[in-house]
Amino acid sequence: MGMTTDDGHSGGSGSGLEPALLAEHRGRLTGLAYRMLGTVADAEDAVQETFARWVRLTGGERDAIENPAAWFTRVVGRICLDELGSARARRESYVGEWLPEPLPAGAGLFGAAPPPDPLDRVALDESVSTALLVVLEALTPAERVAFVLHDVFAVPFAEIAEIVGRTPEACRQLASSARRHVRERRAAEVPRERHDAVVRAFIAATGSGELGELLAVLDPGVRLVSDGGGLASAALRPVVGADHVARFILGLKQQRGPGLQVAVEETADGLTLAFGEDGAIDAVLTAEVRGDRISAIRIMRNPEKLRLWNGRT
Repeated sequence: MGMTTDDGHSGGSGSGLEPALLAEHRGRLTGLAYRMLGTVADAEDAVQETFARWVRLTGGERDAIENPAAWFTRVVGRICLDELGSARARRESYVGEWLPEPLPAGAGLFGAAPPPDPLDRVALDESVSTALLVVLEALTPAERVAFVLHDVFAVPFAEIAEIVGRTPEACRQLASSARRHVRERRAAEVPRERHDAVVRAFIAATGSGELGELLAVLDPGVRLVSDGGGLASAALRPVVGADHVARFILGLKQQRGPGLQVAVEETADGLTLAFGEDGAIDAVLTAEVRGDRISAIRIMRNPEKLRLWNGRT
């Protein structure tokens, strides 16, 4: 039996949303929307709404679309643009600090085919790092949409112009402005090998329980942010300064007790720590390194943003 759409059209063969069509485009669209919105749930909602709009088209309207992939990209881009416009207002009522959702290894590409050039693959992986997504949060909605579409997914500026309602040249400027922000962040990055070495030193210092050892791997101005979303305990405000952060970390370790399990994971952010008990992950820590010390720590505790970590097989 065919699906019945919102406007009463039958969704059999040649109309509606065929399972094969959904499977073909879902991964790419989810990856695109995640990079724009910062959480998997929001990305999935944007993709579902995109497909719902496809279903609501008449058969004639769908037949007139020569490139469904381009149509899906335009629609999900517009949905994300609208969502970004209202997200900041909604976050004013968010409990505590808001952070983008960290992804476990293997989830970063969302089904997209890896580029043949290994350097391009690294760039695509880094486009889902928590560190980069935090930078993208500081952009205007139009800048973020233009950057993700063009620099990550190679969508031409002419098509981006249809999404953001500006000229192609204006979209080029939006992407250029966003790129400058990203380059400023990348200019301070350290090689992955050094990042991971510093994180290992942080793990050893935390394990020792010695305040002095932990202070030695923290930048004096280190900033720690944790996101519980009102669903798990977390610091409601950033913890700033090496001494405060070190004592906060050691206090968490003591509070959790001997039942705490720690796993070291390789992600787009480099070595990442996953914490939990009885095999269930309830916290993920990512770190940024500047020079030879940790300059920023982000701890995700919101269970709604840890679904992929606990859904792996």
